[in-house]
Amino acid sequence: MPNHTTVASKASEANAHYSPRLCNEDLAPTRDQNWSWYNIFSFWMSDVHSMGGYVVAASFFTLGLASWQVLLCLLVGICIVQICANLVAKPSQMAGVPYAVICRQAFGVFGANIPAVIRGLIAFAWYGIQTYLAANALMLVLLKFFPGLSPMTQSSWLGLSLLGWCCFGVMWLLQAMVFWHGMSAIKRFIDVAGPAVYVVMVALAGWIVYKTGFDGISLTLASKQLTTGEQSWQMLTATALVVSYFSGPLLNFGDFSRYGKSMGEIRRGNRWGLPFNFLLFSIVTVVIVSGTQSLFGRMITDPIETVSMVGNDLAVAIGLLTMITATIGINIVANFVSPAFDFSNCSPQKISFRTGGMIAAVGSVLLTPWNLFQSPELIHYTLDVLGSFIGPLFGILLVDFYVIKRSRIYVDELFNDTPQGRYWYRGGFNPKAIAALLPSVGICLVISFIPSLHAVANFSWFIGVALGGGCYRYLARADREVDEKMADYRGSVAVQKE
Repeated sequence: MPNHTTVASKASEANAHYSPRLCNEDLAPTRDQNWSWYNIFSFWMSDVHSMGGYVVAASFFTLGLASWQVLLCLLVGICIVQICANLVAKPSQMAGVPYAVICRQAFGVFGANIPAVIRGLIAFAWYGIQTYLAANALMLVLLKFFPGLSPMTQSSWLGLSLLGWCCFGVMWLLQAMVFWHGMSAIKRFIDVAGPAVYVVMVALAGWIVYKTGFDGISLTLASKQLTTGEQSWQMLTATALVVSYFSGPLLNFGDFSRYGKSMGEIRRGNRWGLPFNFLLFSIVTVVIVSGTQSLFGRMITDPIETVSMVGNDLAVAIGLLTMITATIGINIVANFVSPAFDFSNCSPQKISFRTGGMIAAVGSVLLTPWNLFQSPELIHYTLDVLGSFIGPLFGILLVDFYVIKRSRIYVDELFNDTPQGRYWYRGGFNPKAIAALLPSVGICLVISFIPSLHAVANFSWFIGVALGGGCYRYLARADREVDEKMADYRGSVAVQKE
C-alpha cells in the first residue's frame, strides 16, 4: 500500500536485501500498523451493509424459512465468520504482509501465485456483481427524475440495456477514482460508507412499520410449507450460504489485518463489526422483507425495488444514492484491494498495487456479472462455485500456520528466492500444498455441477476447508517435526502483538 514518504523510505532501506522478484513497496512488511478497532469495524460495516448482502439475506425467504429462522441462520453464520476472521488475521498482523505473501509459507515463494491468482479471478466476479447492483440503483434514480431516458432501457446487449451500460460505466469509474488515491483514501471512505447505509436501512424499516403497523411484520412468514426435517436442512443450508458469501473477503482479511495495531484491536473490531453489527442488519432485513408482503402483497427481496416504491422522490434519491455509496465501499475493500495485492504478488516489479486492482476491474466487465446474480437460485449456485475454490485455500492456510508451522513466521524468508530459503521447498513451489489443493477443489466442483448433489453443494466452502486442510495435514505431517527441530533457525521471526 502507498504510505507516507518517510515511512516508505525507511521501509525501502529495511527491505533492500529482499529479492526484487518477490518484493515491492506494497508487498513488503508494513511499518505503519495504525488501524484501530474502529477501522476494522468500519471495514466489516462496508462489507455487511451492501445491496449484495441484503439480496443474499433476503433470498433465504425463497428457501421456505420463516422470518425468525432466517434471522437465526444469519446470526449463526456470521459468528462462524467471526471465528474464522480472527484465525486468518493473525499471521498477516504478526508479519505485516498481505494474504498473497503469507501464502508463501504454505505454497512456496513462487507457488503462492496459485492461490493469489485464484482469489484474484474470484474478485473479477464479485467486483462486477457489486458494481452491477450499484449501477442498477443509479439507473432507478435516473429513471425516477428523468423518465425520458426509459427508451434507453428497451434494447439490451449481452444482457444489459444501453442505460444499464452507461450506469455501470459511471460506477466503474467512481470506484477506480477512490481506489487510485491509495489506502489512506480507502480508509477514510469505508469509515463513512458503512455507517451511512445504516441510516437508510433503519429509515426504510421505520417507514414500512409506519405503513403496515407492527401487526404487518410477521416473524412466521414463509414462502412455502416445509416439514420439520426440511426446515432444519434449509436452515443449515442458509447458514452455510452466509459463510460462503463472506468467504471472499474472509480469505483476504489479512490484507487489512496487516495494518492492525494489535490482535486485541482486531478481535475487538471483528466482535463489533460482525455479530453485533450483523444482528441489527439482520433484524432490519427481516423487518423490511416481511413487511413488503403486507404492504405490497408480495415479498420483495431486492432493496432497490423496495426503496423505489417509497413514493417520495427525494427520499428515494437519497436512499438509493446512499446504498450506492455503501456498495462502492464493499467493492473497494473486498474486490479491489485484495486482487491488487494478489496480482502484484505475481510480478512485483511489473505489477503495482494500482495496476493489480485495475486488472480486476477490467476483468470484471468481461464476465458480464449481471448474468450471475439474476435470481435467488442463481445467487446460491454462484456462491457454491466460489466456495469450492475458496474453502480449500482457507483450510490449507490455517493448517499450515497453526498446525505445521506452529504459529511461527520467518518474515525475511518470505522474500528469499534462493534454494537455501526456508520457503523455497522445490523450485519455489511446495508440492504437498498443491497436491492438497487440486483434488479438494476438483471434488467440490464435481459436487456443485452434479444436479443430484445440489443440496450438498451449498456446503462447498465447509467441504473445501475440511478436504484442503485434512489433505495438507496428512501430506505435510512430517514437516511439523522438521519445523520443531529448526525452532532455532536464524531469521526474523514475527511475534504476536496483543
